[in-house]
Parts: sequence; C-alpha cells; structure tokens
Amino acid sequence: MSSATAPQPSALVGELRARLARLHPAQIDLTLGRIERLLAALDHPQRRLPPVIHIAGTNGKGSTLAFLRAILEAAGLSVHAYTSPHLVRVNETIRLGRPGGGVLVSDDELAKALAHCERVNQGAPITLFEIETAAALWLFAQHPADVTLLEVGLGGRLDATNVIDQPLACVLTPIGIDHTEFLGPTLADIAAEKAGIIRRGVPVIVAGQQNDAMEVIEREAERLRAPLHARGQQWHVEVEHGRLAYQDDRGLMDLTAPKLFGRHQIDNAGLAIATLRAQQRFTFDQAAYQAGLLSADWPARMQRLTTGRLIDDAPPGSELWLDGGHNADGGRVAAAALGDLEERVSRPLVIIAGMMANKDASAFLTNFTGLTRHVIAVPIPDRDGAMPPEKLADAGRALGLRVELADSVEAALSRIAGLAYELPPRILITGSLYLAGHVLRLNGTMPS
Repeated sequence: MSSATAPQPSALVGELRARLARLHPAQIDLTLGRIERLLAALDHPQRRLPPVIHIAGTNGKGSTLAFLRAILEAAGLSVHAYTSPHLVRVNETIRLGRPGGGVLVSDDELAKALAHCERVNQGAPITLFEIETAAALWLFAQHPADVTLLEVGLGGRLDATNVIDQPLACVLTPIGIDHTEFLGPTLADIAAEKAGIIRRGVPVIVAGQQNDAMEVIEREAERLRAPLHARGQQWHVEVEHGRLAYQDDRGLMDLTAPKLFGRHQIDNAGLAIATLRAQQRFTFDQAAYQAGLLSADWPARMQRLTTGRLIDDAPPGSELWLDGGHNADGGRVAAAALGDLEERVSRPLVIIAGMMANKDASAFLTNFTGLTRHVIAVPIPDRDGAMPPEKLADAGRALGLRVELADSVEAALSRIAGLAYELPPRILITGSLYLAGHVLRLNGTMPS
C-alpha cells in the first residue's frame, strides 16, 4: 500500500469498459454460454493456464486468496491471481505472476486484452464481468507462472470463472445469505450454487459451515468423488496463546498469527494452509507458511488507516478503520474484531456506514448494537443502486441506534471531530466494498 495521491484509472481502459458495458444482455441471467462462446473464439485460454486453485464462498474469499498467494510466493513460486471487485482501479483484479512477486496488470496490457476480447466478441451480448474474466484468462495464458488463483465473482455454478475442467483444488469459504435474487432464498440453495465449482476427483477444501450448507457440500463431494477436507474433520485451526495452531493428519504447525487483523483471519489463514496441504503438486516447508501469514495483505478488510488525507479530518488521536463487510456475516466478523480491540484498549466507537440498496441493513447493523449506539449514515457516491442514507438510518433506529445523516464521509468525520468524547474515538467506516474503494481513493491510498 502507498499513501501517495491515488492515480486515476486509465482513460483508455475507462472508455473500453464503458463501451463493453453496453453489450450487457437485456436481462441479467447467470449462464456459462456467453463466456464459453467467447473463450472458444479466443482459442480456449482457460485450457492453457498454470494449475488453478478455484475459490468460492460468501465471505473471506479475497482474504483466503491473499494468504494463498503470499504463501506460494514465499515458497518461490510465481502466481497469477484474479479477484473481484476492485476498490480503486480495475487493474487490481488481475495480478500477473512474476519471479519474486506478482504485479498488477498495466494499463497498456489491460487495454490490449480488453480490446482483443472486444474484437473477438464481435458485438455479441455479454456482461462486463464475463468479458473482463475472459481478458484475465487470456492474459494469464500469455504469461508463464506456476499457479493461478481464481476467485468466483457471484455464486459458483454459473459464474464466469467456472470454466476450469480440472483445477488443482476447489475451495469453499464460509457460506451465508447474500445475493438471494440470483442464488436462491435459502442457505441450502446458495450452498448448491457455490458447490457448483467442485470437480470430479479434485480435492475440495471447506471452511467451517452452517449445517444446511455443509450437508449440500458433502453430498456434492460424494457424488463427484471429490476428496473432502473440512474444517473440524480433516483439519483444525485455533488461536493458542496468541499464536495460530494448525493441525491435520500430517501433523501440527505452531505459527505466528497473521498480520491481517481479526479472529476471522485465523480461519481464512487456516483454510489457505489446508488447501496447500491437500493438493499433491507442490510441497512447502513451515517457513513458507509462516512468511506468507506475516506478509499477506488485503485492503479494506479491518484495515487501519494511519496516514492519508482522511486522518486529518478525524479527531486527533482517534483510530480510523475501514472494512468492506456488507452482509450479516461480514458485520459479525467486523464486530468481533472490534470487540477484540475494545478488550485491548477501550474507546468510544462510532460507525460510518453506507450500503447498497440490495443489502439487508438491519441484519448488518444488528451486529454492532452491543458495541455502539452512534451511527452516521452516508451515501456511496457515483454508484447506481446505492441505498439512500435515510433508509439505512431507519434500519438503525429500529434497532435502537442513534443514527445521524451526513452528506459524505468527510462530513461525517468532521462531525465526529466536533463532538466531546472523553477519549479519542475508534471510527469504523463500513457497509460496502464500493464505499471502501471510495474511501481509499479519498485518502490517497492505492492497493498495490
């Protein structure tokens, strides 16, 4: 991460993406037909990738991928990585593997790939995510690397990334209720969509799950004879005396806890370790696991902002945290992390929240009712489908929270700075990855 003024996205890339967005089908429907057609026209780049680890789930996908990448790179391997959504620039979604550490795709490389996919697509209906996924796979096929990490965008079974016939491993992070308009109303429905990435005979590594989700996963793994590596069964991870203790049938590892903050990151780190110990192609010593845990970085996930423009807007001596959690489970893990901080150093807590209109504000905010009574609702600028702050405020007030409205994050911070607290407050900006990206851009903090 750097704290210089955040560069603007490339004008050429922006123009290309705007033009490609106009190819979006008249109706939103999850299907593999469009991406498979385009990949065939591109001569099937998905068949020429380095070994793939495919990651689906509701929460923790990006953090788990960050741990996987850090451990693999600590072991000396080069790693391609595809993630979504981006926070500040679309370049963040495509990381090209290099000896000594991967790099975000350059504007020139990205523009070339998108333009090539546009020509090959010949104006056919396709979503922006699908054509960007095709561009990522095409780029990965052009550049040698040892491993490819693919994060599912939405769901799994019909997600544009679900075009790999024989991955090295399939990973399922915790599954919860989200995107019900696309994935179905029940946890079992959603789990069935996520489990659609499982492949015959390929190890599937599974985080701790609710019973309804786990039953679905177990049935699909059994049907496809995919070796199951489930937390609490084949592997275990815990915090012991402030350290990470990981155990499976190959033994016990005692490791320094990860740099990423929050007890949920122990879970994500354990899932990454279990994944790499379940696959058969590569072996790693404990030093690689330890180095990876200490170097993994994933912006806007309980990230403390210590430098940048917004620090000047906050009350002197306050703590400023940023988290992109946006559903009930995301709120739960952020609240648990705040509880841990409160045990270390007690401070008054203020939540600055902005959300998208398709999210359950009440389910998200209820996690914070025992930690704070003060919430400031803000809009998410330049984002279609953002929740009006008034609606977010109504949800908070129904929970007994004191909710104010502010026109912007800066205005919210200025308002907090004008209040009389006995101690400088702890401030969490949360509710949406789109809001988190806006905050990083405002602060001049670039994901790298």
